[in-house]
Amino acid sequence: QVQLVESGGGLVQAGGSLRLSCAASGRTFTMNSMAWFRQAPGKEREFVGGIRWSGGNPNYADSVKGRFTISRDGAKLNLQMNSLKTEDTADYYCAASRGQLSTGSAYYNYWGQGTRVTVSS
Repeated sequence: QVQLVESGGGLVQAGGSLRLSCAASGRTFTMNSMAWFRQAPGKEREFVGGIRWSGGNPNYADSVKGRFTISRDGAKLNLQMNSLKTEDTADYYCAASRGQLSTGSAYYNYWGQGTRVTVSS
């Protein structure tokens, strides 16, 4: 099993920045990729960005490209969010997969509890 714990959510004004972190523990050697997803009220969960645990460049959703940056620091996955918009308001989830990096939430085996990001106008 892999345990994922997110931190760093909160309230920020539009144009501001937040940094989310996801600490992975347990059988992390079984992880092949990790990603961030988000879910806004009344909407489907959507892929934000992800990275292969072994390295390489992250992939991003078009909606966050150029504003969000994913990085890995040991067993921690970070999401730096800049130039935040009101439409970025959502619950953000960290996810890990034993398989290849995918934009589909169904391919992820482990999930964190989520952290809320609220961007005010």
